[in-house]
Amino acid sequence: MRRRTHEPYLFRDQSKLTEHDVLIIGSGAAGLTAALVLAERLKVLVLAKGALDAGSTAWAQGGIAAVLDEGDTFEDHIRDTMIAGAGLNRRETVEFVVEHAPEAIRRLAGLGVPFNEESGALHLTREGGHSHRRIVHVDDATGFAVQEALIKAARAHPNITLRPDMVAVDLITDRHRADGQAARGRQVWGVYALDAQTGKVESFVARSTILATGGAGRTYVFSTAPRGATGDGIAMAWRAGARVSNMEFMQFHPTCLYNLDVKNLLITEAVRGEGGHLRLPTTGERFMPRFDPRAELAPRDIVARAIDHEIKRLGLDFVHLDISHKDPDFVRGHFPNIYERLLALGIDMTREPIPVVPAQHYTCGGVLIDLAGRTDLPGLYAVGECSESGLHGANRLASNSLLECFVFGDAAARDILARWDDFPASPAICPWDESRVADSDEEVVIKQNWTELRRFMWNYVGIVRTNKRLERASHRIKLLKNEVNDYYGNFRVTADLIELRNLLQTAELIVKSAKARRESRGLHYNQDYPATHPAARDTILVPN
Repeated sequence: MRRRTHEPYLFRDQSKLTEHDVLIIGSGAAGLTAALVLAERLKVLVLAKGALDAGSTAWAQGGIAAVLDEGDTFEDHIRDTMIAGAGLNRRETVEFVVEHAPEAIRRLAGLGVPFNEESGALHLTREGGHSHRRIVHVDDATGFAVQEALIKAARAHPNITLRPDMVAVDLITDRHRADGQAARGRQVWGVYALDAQTGKVESFVARSTILATGGAGRTYVFSTAPRGATGDGIAMAWRAGARVSNMEFMQFHPTCLYNLDVKNLLITEAVRGEGGHLRLPTTGERFMPRFDPRAELAPRDIVARAIDHEIKRLGLDFVHLDISHKDPDFVRGHFPNIYERLLALGIDMTREPIPVVPAQHYTCGGVLIDLAGRTDLPGLYAVGECSESGLHGANRLASNSLLECFVFGDAAARDILARWDDFPASPAICPWDESRVADSDEEVVIKQNWTELRRFMWNYVGIVRTNKRLERASHRIKLLKNEVNDYYGNFRVTADLIELRNLLQTAELIVKSAKARRESRGLHYNQDYPATHPAARDTILVPN
């Protein structure tokens, strides 16, 4: 008889346990920033889900926000962030991140990130929601340049080990101790991870663990996020007992290319920041001034809802983003990568408009952390998009996301170094046991449930929500979770099964949070509760 659940099992042979000082799950901007700081004193292991550069960082086009211009101030950046976040931001977090932004840019420049310059100074662009030009960038491919520099530095460091193709399954906690001293199961000692090349689950043990796993964009059928953005860190932390906050705030980027073959080509917000207009394809009308006095420079939630409104009102498939009225050399010079990619698809953005639709873009909620990146669970930190630090509130201000990665990656690492002597030594841990499960005989179950989940999340828990839609989504999630949990308990884990399990858990957290918020604020718009409450309160979910 097969066991109904995967559980670690105590073997005498502990050779399959891999131990380092600190374990980092995720190889993007947040994870590698932390690794480089920690490696000054400690041995660090970085696990990447796929290739080292396959996460969201490399996909970031726009840039990094920082106060570097003489006419700009920290207070202006703080105010812009708080306005975009609809008052839900935690001010101490916003101040902390904004004030550390210039130093983060200097560190990146020191690593060799070739930021654009003009007249001997950093070139600063402007994006929606910002009152000043404060976005440093590398053409329109900032994330790629940053990722490249961080990986190069990490590879060169003798104290950093990089392991690609490792799919995290679950966090190792006190309940996995081999000595039977499970206590209350709250201390985190590492992670069980599937080696995608061998198909074997390994145990990685450390005195401290950092989640830097990115967001949950692939919960939705239309997303600008990479294939691996399946909410892994959020789901694992929740199962281990950490609180999760503000998961109802899923940001939808207003301008993703509408193309039936290329479904996740983001058209950076900087196109609007540099003068691009949103127009109706039927009449050519520039419609954003009807929705907000800031027009195309309004925050993303306002622009996305406006586009969604016009598409539904007129029965359109897309709207147009038009920057063809600007000088062609200016357009090609500012957006060379987007220009080339669009040209390969038959669209010349210097001569014609770009068809665009909104798409899920960023997860503003996540694992609840403090200013040092600490979670509720001893030994566990979370940084970047998988965390909820209080920076973004109800809506992320453009180009604050990479900034959060650098500031909190650094903060978490420095907190670990400062408190290192207080971390207890790792106990013996039970290795993973799959002796009583079988190979899957119904892979179609995973594909079917994945497709169904992403479709009903888009339709029921998208840009505009209602109570009935949320109830329908909640019902479907419950049914799918029962199916997947039964499947998980009977068959060996695969990367697809792990991701589906995490997507369902993340979807449940999104829907629970959305149902709990009986107002419309920022990215969360419920037609049954269109008003905004006078007091802004976080939605905090507590595991049983």
